[in-house]
Amino acid sequence: MISKWKYRGDYCLGKAFARDYYNAFNHNLSFMASGTIAVPIPLSKERMAERGFNQAKMLADFLPLKSEEKLTRTHHEKQSKKTRRERVTSSNPFHVTAAINAPVLLVDDIYTTGTTLRHAAYVLKKHGCPAVYALTLIRG
Repeated sequence: MISKWKYRGDYCLGKAFARDYYNAFNHNLSFMASGTIAVPIPLSKERMAERGFNQAKMLADFLPLKSEEKLTRTHHEKQSKKTRRERVTSSNPFHVTAAINAPVLLVDDIYTTGTTLRHAAYVLKKHGCPAVYALTLIRG
């Protein structure tokens, strides 16, 4: 189901995750300060053209937070094609489009090594973000 949604562009399948993703947020992250912004992990332009939509953006829209796309991503080889070592040692592909002076909830679909979230959190904190949290749909 994840593969069909993520890699084959079946947007409608993503709606099946809405309730569980929202409930996970309420159960685990309801303590977050008001004004927290949901920031979906971006796709590169090439990956967006390939997939048709950003799965992380879809998940962010399920949450009761303001969602803002504050990061861009340089195109690299697919994470799924890399070994664990290659993922962990990869260069940071993210850039901040505008400083954020509010707490951020990074939103992504799959957590494998945590490198994507660490890279994104690093650039956000480097540009003034006071706190970064994360919520992913599944652990790979």
